[in-house]
Order: sequence, then structure tokens, then C-alpha cells
Amino acid sequence: MELNEEELDLPGADRENPGVYVYNPAKATIDNAEPSPKRRKTSKGSKINLPQTDAQSTFVPLLEGKEPSELVELRQSTFQRLWSVQEQRSKEILEELDSGILEAISSFVDAASPELYHGCIPTSLVTIGSNVSALPRLLDALHRRLIAQGTGQVILLESGDAPNLKAALKTIIRTAVTSTEGNEAYQRIFTHRAGPRMLPYDLNVLHEYVEKQGTKSLILAFRDSEAFDFGVLNDLISLLSSWIDRIPIVLLFGISTSVEILESKFPRSIVGSLQGQHFEIHDAGDAVDRIYETLQTSSNTQLWLGPHLSRSLFERSRDYFQSPEEFIREAKYAYMSHFFANPLSVLLSQTASQQKELCEAIRNLASFRRFCEELLDQNDTSRVRSLLDDDEALLKETTQALELGQSQMKTLFNTTKLIQTVQGVLQASKPSSRTELFLRAISGDLLDSPSIEGMLSRITKSDSDVFAQVLSVLKDSDDNVIGVEQYQSTLESLLSTQQNSKKNSPLRSKHDTQNSTLSTTTVTKSRVVNLTKVQKQVSVQDVEYTDLLERFVAEFEQSLTSALVNPQNLFLHEVFLFDLRNPLKDSFAPRARFSVERALSNPFDYLSSSTALEDQSNNLSAKQPETAILYQLYLESGALVNIFDLWKAFSTIVSGDEGDVDGDEQRTGLMLFYRALSELKALGMMKPSRKKIDHVSKSSWKGL
Repeated sequence: MELNEEELDLPGADRENPGVYVYNPAKATIDNAEPSPKRRKTSKGSKINLPQTDAQSTFVPLLEGKEPSELVELRQSTFQRLWSVQEQRSKEILEELDSGILEAISSFVDAASPELYHGCIPTSLVTIGSNVSALPRLLDALHRRLIAQGTGQVILLESGDAPNLKAALKTIIRTAVTSTEGNEAYQRIFTHRAGPRMLPYDLNVLHEYVEKQGTKSLILAFRDSEAFDFGVLNDLISLLSSWIDRIPIVLLFGISTSVEILESKFPRSIVGSLQGQHFEIHDAGDAVDRIYETLQTSSNTQLWLGPHLSRSLFERSRDYFQSPEEFIREAKYAYMSHFFANPLSVLLSQTASQQKELCEAIRNLASFRRFCEELLDQNDTSRVRSLLDDDEALLKETTQALELGQSQMKTLFNTTKLIQTVQGVLQASKPSSRTELFLRAISGDLLDSPSIEGMLSRITKSDSDVFAQVLSVLKDSDDNVIGVEQYQSTLESLLSTQQNSKKNSPLRSKHDTQNSTLSTTTVTKSRVVNLTKVQKQVSVQDVEYTDLLERFVAEFEQSLTSALVNPQNLFLHEVFLFDLRNPLKDSFAPRARFSVERALSNPFDYLSSSTALEDQSNNLSAKQPETAILYQLYLESGALVNIFDLWKAFSTIVSGDEGDVDGDEQRTGLMLFYRALSELKALGMMKPSRKKIDHVSKSSWKGL
């Protein structure tokens, strides 16, 4: 593959990082200067003109290449602006979650000393479970804190760094010196030292460095302690214990299993030389839930993740034990996919210019057609005509609809959080998690869900104390879902009447289970027991309180109906709601075999070449890559493939008829054949046959 700068027709700055590579077939290198008269003459490839974009822009023009470069840059800058805010908040959540255990380990390190532990090595055992990414993040924060305080540092030791004792000591000493003074200072220790030269695994080097720096704590962290060779680990701990009076070593073990299993792998002498404290890092599920909540409910959020994409993110997070960092990266990729492939995402910048193609793209939206149908149902034909004919009126309507849609999305999530808070006040037997409520809300299924029905039913049966708490929660909420002042004043009036009658018990609804009894009637002959629910006689105050509850529940349900809208029914939801799973699935769970088979069968689906325009049928051609040619010949053969027959067919396609090929061209073609054959063998598509020495056997079939 070669990069033809003349055919690319790009400015000089774009030649280093072009968006498309022009494929020049290898046949051009093996053809003679004068083509054979028997070969079919092909027309010279036409010049390919690519759209001009800014050199720093990684986004490409959309709308069939008619999108202006300023809108391309605006899409990219809007993505960077919106995601930078979300990324910063996600990092703050991770720091907040790690703050507790970070403070605990920091306090342990500050207080650790051989005297306190009677000559034993201070040791912290950190159980990480499935949250394997939390420990490196925690160690990095601890290292930055110790460096800032000037009291020490963290040396992270991986299992691959310690194949033997000398290699482990070299890594420890080199990491300790280079992390603060750089590699040159580390080299000067051995090259500019007066007296006998010290070895790189001599702990005297580390001792001198600790005294020079005034280090109080040198934390040696084993991130995945179960992966280490315990023979090497035993020797290392035994050696460090003899230096504990000169080097302030603190050991930190990351444990994926349990402390008991780790302890059983050490001999008693090593266990006796360690003394410390056990810490536990909680599971990453809570971190993922909080990050998702921040992405969806932040006050500055302008783009929301749709229901299918959200469920896919959570399924991958729970099924594959993904870390919070991986969840953040996938969310970032979803944001990028929306701005990269959707030309209407430029509307989120609120500075989009009036372009004909952009307006036509808006008119082709399904939500726009549905919006026009609603206007026609209202007999507002003039407004529909202006939206179809006038681009300026369309952009004005689009701006207003976008602001309204984003406001409704924020109201949707705020109401969902309020529902979860009310469920906590009502003390539901099976309260729904906030993430589950979010997923139902963005799917449009929350309003008719059992969660809402159960909540309204419990409010109807609640006593005056619980109802007062519900009203207080609604009053303190950011969104005025319902006006509670009138209900609070009426409730206070009823309570004062109750107190005047010298009754200290709270008001109860007639729907309350305490205001009903079960009567039992036994029929002797048929031996049947009949249970009948009998309503107790309720007081006047309880009747008025019941009417108050029923009026409140009716108004509250009406408010929820207007707030819990289906995002898919909002006008321009394609702009502020991204719900495509395929980009994320293809990138983080790709079908590698399908992609390889497609690339070899239809190479010009991935390669930009003028020959692709000439040959749309994807027939065998010398202008295809040699591996693709051989693969398509390979598909036409049986289970056993004769190498000589395969070479003859390949040579005919690449070099032409046998009589028209000279020796040099044949050798070059044979080289290409062997290279393509070895690539197919490396892909596992063929292997040598034991039945016939001049044959190879197929080991894979397309699509199977």
C-alpha cells in the first residue's frame, strides 16, 4: 500500500495524517514498462478530490461531503467542550469514593514504624475483589500525596518485574531513584561514584538514597500479589526484614482472593515478620451507578444516553467486571460517535449557521414528521408550510424545540430522583434502585410501572406523620412538581382539630389496613370458612384526611404524567439523545472474523481507489491486494487445495498469461504468492495436509 500524495490532492499539512489512503495495487510494480498487447488496456485512474478540512480536525464532513469546514470544527469543539465537563465530574466521583480508604491507608503509613510493630515490617493488606482498577488509582493518589508532602513515595512492583530476586531489587532501586531524580541521576550513582562501584541490586544504594532524601515511608506495593512467584517473594521479604532498621519499608499487598489464602502461601517465618492492618475496597458497582447518574442528571447536561445504550453499558459493566474507568471510556466513545456521525449534533452548539443541507436533514427526521402531523391535527397548516419552505423559520423553531426538549429531559430525571426519595420515605418493601428508575424513565416505561402504582397506593394508605414527610420532601425538591402549601395547611388544620379532641394518635386513612378487619364465618355442613373484610367506623377527621389524600394522589399522578414523558416522542430527540448500540458494540466487542472475511472478500469496502469505481462487482482483479485475490481463489476450492493449481490461477490474475511473463515478473509474482499464502496461514485458514505433500487443507469456511 502506497500513499499517493498527488492523487490525494491534500494540502501539505494533511499529508502526514490523511483521512484516506489510496491503494495502488502491487501489479503496478511488476508490470513491464510496455504492457503486453494481449492484456486488456485499462483507463488511467481518475483524480480523487477529497473534501478540504482543517489539519487539526479529526472529524470528516457529512451531508454527502457538503458540510462546511467550520461546522465540522464546531461539531468537534462542541464534543470536546461537553465531554470535558462530564469527564471532570466523573473523576471527582472516583476521587470521592477513594477518599475514605486513601485517608485510612495514609494514616497507617504515617504511623508505621518498626518500633511500633516490634521490629516487623509494617504491612497493609488491601482486598480489592473484582475491582482490580481501584488499587492502581489508589496507589497513584497516595504516591502524589507523599511526593507533595516530601515524606516518601510508592514503588509499584508487578509480577513480571520480579522473575528472580536480583531483578526485583533492581526494579525497586531504579523506580525509587528515577521517580524523583530522573534516569540521569540513577546512572550517576554508578558512574560518578568515588570508591568501589556498587551493583544495581545492592540495597546500600537504596539506603543512601533514603538518607539523602530524608524519606520517612517507602511503600512497596504488590498490585496482584497472587501472581508473584512466592519463592522470590519469600526471599525478598526476608531480605527486606533485615534492612528494616535502615530503610523505612512499608509493604502493601493487593489481594484478589482473601487474606487467609494469601497467608497460607507464606511460610510461618515470613508471616511472623509481617504485621499491619487489613483494608477493603468496595465493589465498583456503586461507582458506575454514580457516574451514570452524573452523566444523565447534571444541570449542564445537553446530551443524554438512550435506554438501549444505557442498558448495554450496564450489562457490559456487570458481565465483564469492568472498572469505572472503562465505563467512562465507553461513555466518551458514545459521545464521540454522536458528534462524529450525526450532522445535526452541531445544533447543540447553539451557533449553527443556516445551511440548506442541514435544514433538509432536519426535515427528514422522524420526529419532525410527527411534529408536523400534530400541527396538522391542530389545523395549523400555515406553520407547517413555513417549516417546510422557510429555512430561517425552521432554524428558529428548532432552537426553541431543542431548549424545550432539553428542559423536559432534565425534568424527567429530576422527577425520577424525587420518586426514589419518596419511596424511601414510604419505606417500600422492595424499593427500586435509582439506576433502575433512570433506565425505566428514559425508556418511557416508568409511568406505568409497578413502582409508581405501589408508591401512589402507599400514599393513599399512609398516616398523617408519613404524609407530612412526603409533603416536606416535595416542598424541598428543585422542581415544583406539585404545589404542597395548600395540602400542608389543610393537614395542619386537621391535626389541630385532632389535638383539640385529645387524641394523640395520627390521622389514618380509611384505606389503611388498621381501619379494616376480617370476619370469619364457618359453614359447618360444607366445612367452608368465609373471610369477609369489614370496614371499621372512622372518625370525621379521618374521613376528611382520606379526602385530602385522594385529592393529593390525583394531582400528584397528573403531575407525574406530564413530567414522565417518553424521550423518543420529543421533537428533535435525535439531536440530544444518543441510543445507538452498534458503534459501541463494534468497537468494544468487535466481530473480528466477520471483519477479516469482509476485508478479504470485498477489499475496496476499506480501501479508497479509483479502481473500485470501475469494478463494482468485486470480481477477481489484479488491482486487488494479493491476499484478497488468493483468499477468493481459496474459497472456490474444496477441502484440499493443490498449491500448484492455486499458484497458476493466482499468476494468471496477477501477471497475465504464462507466455507474456518474463523471469523477473514471474519471480515477483511468486514472492507475492508466498507472502499471501503465509498471511492466510497466519490467519488460521489453511494448514499443511498429511494426505498429500503438495496440498494444503482448509481449516475455515466463510460464514461458519
